[in-house]
Amino acid sequence: MTRIRPFRAVRYDPDRVDLGRVIAPPYDVIAAGDRADLFDRDSHNAVRLELTRDVADEAGTDYADVPATFRAWQRDAVLMRDERPAIYGLRQQFEAPDGSRCTRDGFFALLQLEDYDRRVVRPHELTLAGPKADRLKLLRAARANLSSVFVLYEDPEGKLTRSLHPVLDGTPLVVAREPGGTHTLTRIDDAAALDAVASFLADRPVVIADGHHRYETALAFRKEQGGGANGEAACDWILAYFANAYAPGNLLLPIHRLIVEAPAPSSQAWRDRLPGWRLETVAVEAAEAIPLLLEEHLAPRARDHAFAADDGSGQLRVFSRPRAGSGGSGNGSAELDVRVIHREVIEGVFGLDEEAVRHGAIDYPKSALQVARDLRAGRGSVALYLNPLSPDDVFRVTEAGEVLPQKSTFFYPKLPTGLVFRPLEEA
Repeated sequence: MTRIRPFRAVRYDPDRVDLGRVIAPPYDVIAAGDRADLFDRDSHNAVRLELTRDVADEAGTDYADVPATFRAWQRDAVLMRDERPAIYGLRQQFEAPDGSRCTRDGFFALLQLEDYDRRVVRPHELTLAGPKADRLKLLRAARANLSSVFVLYEDPEGKLTRSLHPVLDGTPLVVAREPGGTHTLTRIDDAAALDAVASFLADRPVVIADGHHRYETALAFRKEQGGGANGEAACDWILAYFANAYAPGNLLLPIHRLIVEAPAPSSQAWRDRLPGWRLETVAVEAAEAIPLLLEEHLAPRARDHAFAADDGSGQLRVFSRPRAGSGGSGNGSAELDVRVIHREVIEGVFGLDEEAVRHGAIDYPKSALQVARDLRAGRGSVALYLNPLSPDDVFRVTEAGEVLPQKSTFFYPKLPTGLVFRPLEEA
């Protein structure tokens, strides 16, 4: 069972800082060149608890300055500790990549750590040793969850979110405004509400959307600390943000493919190398037309295997074929598009095997518009545009004990660091 509990958060005092200037993107999406900008944005920016100012210093640091900084900010009342445990609702209002306005509701709580083989907390991707070693150094030094893992639960009917709406609609604790959107934090400490959330999640697994390295680091730290015997030690729990995978504002965006080390096929080569695929050709006047064309011609084919190929020639090729064994009905057991496209298109059409892919033969752009512009500026030979995975895809694959292929989906928006912190020591 998925176990959660409330906690006493350490939070920025909004009377002492501008929340929009002290929150930071997740550590693993901060570009090397952006670190100094975040350090300089505010002397209390949360990035100072997560990263070194220079990437070159990362390998040699033991993060010994982090606990001193964390204590100093609390001593100076820049950070304050809530007196009573709670879970913390978070409403994010933001602009989606297509320009639409969206709202995502979720909440922060402590999640009991479980080994993956228990099938309670499920990964969707593989991890790397280097980032885990770095995050373990930080956790040992700070003895605090300075950023949250992001997990998804299944609630197609939206029952849990609706039950929390009265609180999420209520008086906020803090509001953080930044160019990417608005983050509104609320406190949930009513016993009935806490019981309702815990009961709802108790018989459901959760899937890690972001934060695999942090989660596995916490498992390693728990083992070092001798936790896990009864699940009641501080190291048995981790700070987590929970969101409904099926909620309209919780976006699972596609990650596209840009071929950079193979030439664009001729029209005849496309036909010869993709037997059984249906082809529709659409005129493209400019890169700016690509997002709308994908919405009109690729998105309706989500029940089939489908992709669109763009070589900058003024024609968008939209390929599709029924899923094996489903007759195009969207059978839940059908193979993922991204696996089919890597096998039949990236390898079958372009001749790029896994070794070539590992060595940079393709890029993974998240923005269809940006890759269309880059392609026409001379970057790469062909852009392959994909439809996004569905929440059903994510839960189906993880239920089977599998992980998604590399760069399958992009969970949006990212969760900022600095809204809440969780020290392991409760005193």
